Amino acid sequence: MRPDEFQIPDDALSESFLAATGPGGQNVNKVATAVQLRVDLYKLGLHPDVYARLRTIAGGKVTGAGELLITARRFRTQDANRQDARRRLAEMIAAAHVTQAKRKPTRPSRSAKAQRVDQKKQRSAVKQGRGRVTDF
Repeated sequence: MRPDEFQIPDDALSESFLAATGPGGQNVNKVATAVQLRVDLYKLGLHPDVYARLRTIAGGKVTGAGELLITARRFRTQDANRQDARRRLAEMIAAAHVTQAKRKPTRPSRSAKAQRVDQKKQRSAVKQGRGRVTDF
């Protein structure tokens, strides 16, 4: 799933602006350019499996109330930071929609087991020959 395929409902999002650190010089001290995007995960209407994967991907960014907190402060303008936060949210949701293929357990063949044992015996013989040399 591409990041732009999932429609995020507007009532699930809330933004607040705060003073940012980083590039901007004196402007950083005067203007609140950093964006803190809060996403109510319950209002996204995700499938339970996708919801669980999203919580895993987000990790510590999910609050106890089920809100995902994304803080964007890389850019000097509010609009650029807002776009960055929404892009990161869309990427997380797209990644949560990807299911991992189930691993099929396999067993080594009889010849592979025999080959492994032969290699171990060879290596053992090499190491046995490294002992202390005694005079006869």
